Amino acid sequence: MLGEMPFQLTRRIFVGAAAAFASRPAFAENAPIATTTLGKVSGYIQSGVQCFKGIPYGADTATTRFQSPKKAPAWSDIKECIQWSTRSPQGNATSASMRPRPNTANPTSRRAGGFRLPPDLGPESEDCLHLNVWTTGLRDHRKRPVLCYFHGGAYNNGTVNSELYDGVRLAQTGEVVVVTVNHRLNSFGYLYLAELGGAPFADSGNSGQLDLVLSLEWIRDNIAEFGGDPTRVLIFGQSGGGAKCATLMAQPKAHNLFHRVVTMSGQQVVGVKTTVATQRAERVLADLGLTRANLNDILILPWQKIQQSTHLSDYYGPVTDGRSLPRDPFAPDAPALSRSIPMILGNVHDESRALVGGGDVMALTWDQVAPELAKSPQFFGTMPLIKVVARYREIYPDYQPWQVYVAALTAFRAWPGQRIEAERRAVQPLAKDRTWVYQMN
Repeated sequence: MLGEMPFQLTRRIFVGAAAAFASRPAFAENAPIATTTLGKVSGYIQSGVQCFKGIPYGADTATTRFQSPKKAPAWSDIKECIQWSTRSPQGNATSASMRPRPNTANPTSRRAGGFRLPPDLGPESEDCLHLNVWTTGLRDHRKRPVLCYFHGGAYNNGTVNSELYDGVRLAQTGEVVVVTVNHRLNSFGYLYLAELGGAPFADSGNSGQLDLVLSLEWIRDNIAEFGGDPTRVLIFGQSGGGAKCATLMAQPKAHNLFHRVVTMSGQQVVGVKTTVATQRAERVLADLGLTRANLNDILILPWQKIQQSTHLSDYYGPVTDGRSLPRDPFAPDAPALSRSIPMILGNVHDESRALVGGGDVMALTWDQVAPELAKSPQFFGTMPLIKVVARYREIYPDYQPWQVYVAALTAFRAWPGQRIEAERRAVQPLAKDRTWVYQMN
């Protein structure tokens, strides 16, 4: 399954992934060649699937920093696309309230979107607008459905450059074309500078989302060459990837570029308000030693310095700017723009279990449950947590302290957004008959 499922990194799996990366197929005379609107690309064949990794769909974002992306420049030679490309600069920190607990069982593994994953592959760079394609047929007019995956990481971290997201098996099993996408993250993709810098920064709060729109335009224009049907594009993602899908449903520029949606443990009911986003931007600028007067200097700073400033904010995400995101994704109702699009939404029963780490949670006592929940105030607000714990103990008398902790954190953090989105589609014409939910236990 292509998604961020809990993953225990073992030496065998790590060595296997490293070996696969080290032994990437070299360009050969019989390599599959595809012609895109920007130029020809060569790939390789694995288990009968034609694989293309690192196809540019957008220009180096160093040239469009905090702006809408531009198409990648065309090339004349055949571009070799047989390995993971660069990935977006990663977030510098995680907010204290959501920082995952140490994984005591496996302290060497890395987390993204709350789950343990193999090490990400590919260096960080602003030149990160690349996608990967897996298909069982080129130019055969089969019109396969297209499955386009957006990775998790809460808009702050993550990449599809991982063997965990390799599309070979999915392309084989479903007779589909699989596409996975990298795009701008954290401040590079979602730092709202429009009210501070004016027109040149008008789309800065959603440039990461506009990257995704550009990738969908690439699919529309090119996927038939890879045996896919541009009129049957399903976007799906887990955690932050699901939230990106929900946000695209309210973005006019994405309209008609996708035709089905699956969100797995990821929702986006509202965007960031411009007032909040501007205040956050002001803190970042202060950290960089910039003001409104010399704001344009942010366009020439080393990207590493901008990356270091992300620790001043505990959240980056789409901004309801009245422009590229003219309304909240699912507030006050489901977006009419996408009411005819079939949508599946789902969560996991113990959704927050993977976010809170290893054996230390299992050791919680009843006296510790409420104080631990209090460390996530943004989810519980003024709710009296001692009463919350007491009520859970009444409903589930067999639960251990850690089970009550996970259940309460899941109910208040992960489930509300998915339920709100589903219920708001359920009362909307067309959408109510095209919405399904699942629960994975």
